[in-house]
Amino acid sequence: MTLPDTLPNAPEMLPAHVIDNHTHLLSTYEHSGLEAGPGLAAAAAVGVAGVVDVGYDLTSSTAAAELAATHPMVRAAVAIHPNDAARIVQRGDFEQLDREIGRIAALLGRPGVVAVGETGLDHYRTKDPEGLAGQVHSFREHIALAREHDLTLVIHDRDAHDDILKVLDAEERPERVVMHCFSGDRIFAAECLERGFWLSFPGVVTFGSAESLREAARTVPLERILVETDAPYLTPKPERGRPNAPYLLPHTVRFLAELLEVELAEFCRQVSANTEAAYATRWSTDA
Repeated sequence: MTLPDTLPNAPEMLPAHVIDNHTHLLSTYEHSGLEAGPGLAAAAAVGVAGVVDVGYDLTSSTAAAELAATHPMVRAAVAIHPNDAARIVQRGDFEQLDREIGRIAALLGRPGVVAVGETGLDHYRTKDPEGLAGQVHSFREHIALAREHDLTLVIHDRDAHDDILKVLDAEERPERVVMHCFSGDRIFAAECLERGFWLSFPGVVTFGSAESLREAARTVPLERILVETDAPYLTPKPERGRPNAPYLLPHTVRFLAELLEVELAEFCRQVSANTEAAYATRWSTDA
């Protein structure tokens, strides 16, 4: 299969299937020109049997839901991203944000929609009080939607560990919670594990500067570990600096298996089982 020139070569195929539990197919196409169909075929060719295509606004969430309804490799998560929530309240009011969240809610009954996300808090890009208030309001509304529809909650947490837990502890949480792109240390990992969350590790874990993240990964029980690309972002070594895509997930999988001293095929099988449990769905390995 020919990939766009902007993208790296495909890695060696994994010995067992895995699932990319957090990717952005629309953004990947916009970023590198890799369309969903060829991108998913490239992923399947290296052992990535499925993906969770994650929305961050109404357009991307609708696209993810539509693809999940027709493609056997795809499940969808839908939401208003916390930074988008902040922008909505900054240029309008909370009523507009509630209307946007209502349109997200209308997607939740569609086939293949398995999660509400990504939602949460971002103290890195949003700092003004009005925007942060919009994020908290949106986060609470998304938590309620996940609980009411018995869907997995996918959390975006950037520089907001304590406040994320504060909001989650104050609300009635859904049964299944995934910490997307986990970025905390071993102490925060323990806090999340105590609450029964799954921790999802991106390509960042391969970066030389990420020793505290690797230390955290070593403390997580195997049955609570997920893997993701967050494509088109956070491309793992040895392709760091180039656009990411689901077919590059094996780099992160191999790195984590070696870090945790687990045989690669066993690690793949465990991650797949974890992902299916976290999202209460199953992927066919024939996809």
